[in-house]
Amino acid sequence: MELLYLLCSIVFTSITSIFLSFLLPFHALLRRWISPRATLSSTTDGTEPISLYEGTVWHQRRHPVHHSFQYHVRYALIDLDRAPHAPPDHISADEARQITDTNGPILLLTIPPSVGYEQNPLSVYYCYDVEGSTKHLKKCIAEVTNTPWGERVSFIFNPHTDLVAKALHVSPFMDMLGSWNIKTNDPISGENLTISISVHHPEHGNYFTASLKAKKLCSSSQSDHAFFFWLMPHKVAVWIYWHALKLWWKNVHFVQHPRYTTPTYRDEAITRDQKLQCCGLSNDYRNLQQRGGNQSRLAENGSTNRLFRWRDAKWPWS
Repeated sequence: MELLYLLCSIVFTSITSIFLSFLLPFHALLRRWISPRATLSSTTDGTEPISLYEGTVWHQRRHPVHHSFQYHVRYALIDLDRAPHAPPDHISADEARQITDTNGPILLLTIPPSVGYEQNPLSVYYCYDVEGSTKHLKKCIAEVTNTPWGERVSFIFNPHTDLVAKALHVSPFMDMLGSWNIKTNDPISGENLTISISVHHPEHGNYFTASLKAKKLCSSSQSDHAFFFWLMPHKVAVWIYWHALKLWWKNVHFVQHPRYTTPTYRDEAITRDQKLQCCGLSNDYRNLQQRGGNQSRLAENGSTNRLFRWRDAKWPWS
């Protein structure tokens, strides 16, 4: 039944995207007619509320078979306080500051929706503290979304390096026993942006690595973002499904979603993360409060806390 839902979703998304793609040139002309000046104006210091990045995502699996691939990707780094429109389906700058106990800018790295479709395996919030005229990257928030279910988990991590218990079923070819080793650089410190994630498994060791390496484009103020990101989410989804098919063809074991086999997997992820922290493998976290209703849980270990917030799958996957 889920396969049927998946096929119907793909067909519906394809038809909608084709129709909206034909309308893109008319929308572009209308925007230029209504507002001939660029809507994303730079500030006096020359910075822009949205920066555009181009780069490459690379995946490598080393167990039980070797499988690697890479694909071209485009991202937007959005200053949530200064962008003219808040990105849909993401937390606000004020909420990010409250969660991370910071007082400075909040930058969101994400792939914007394109012609009616959104696909973001990972979005990252860069949360800064300001002391006088100096701002430094203090914490990050990761939003991990799985395909095709559209479930999501968010959590705080130390950008320099951190080890976080795996809290979401991101792939039907991975179990839930691993931990994510994640780190990223400060995007405002230069033109290059990097994120790396490796999976540490109790039996297989460090058997999976994913990375993003991207370079900031010279200017985004004159760019038409609708054309720049045209079909970008669709391309990411195609790569995900295509390589999932390849792993199935290589006889990699299919892992059923833990909601069917281990309904308490979220609580177990919190327990595993507590153990990582108490053993000194994870950095200290401070969160102001538990948020997000009954799908939010606060992992507590003495004076250290890490916020996990889950969003359930939407229909028809729920």
